[in-house]
Amino acid sequence: MTDSDRTSNGLFASARRLLDGGLATVENRLELFSVELKEEKLRLLELLLLTAGAVFFAVMALTTVTIGVVVLFWESARGYVLGAFSLIYATAAVWSFVKLRNKLRNGPMPFSDSLSEIKKDRECLQPPN
Repeated sequence: MTDSDRTSNGLFASARRLLDGGLATVENRLELFSVELKEEKLRLLELLLLTAGAVFFAVMALTTVTIGVVVLFWESARGYVLGAFSLIYATAAVWSFVKLRNKLRNGPMPFSDSLSEIKKDRECLQPPN
């Protein structure tokens, strides 16, 4: 075997190891992304179910309380009572929508772990200054 054969075998072996290492890193990052995607799907499903339950029971409770109070004041001030409840519900709805919008805007970014790992990988590959 000549020196050029050893060099080319060594070069190909080095390139193969480098490519294998790169592919292993990509595979690792994709597995992390897959795990995070599963977690986000489960988290979203749980949040949707809890939200649906909370909204349903809150509407049932508010309806029952409102009807009860209106019946109590049927003769004397039912218009004022209905107006007061409407104002309270409208204020609560606006407050809830504002809080929801803020949570959606300022909440944690999905897949932040994957993105930070990719950022670290890129920083490691940058040449030193």
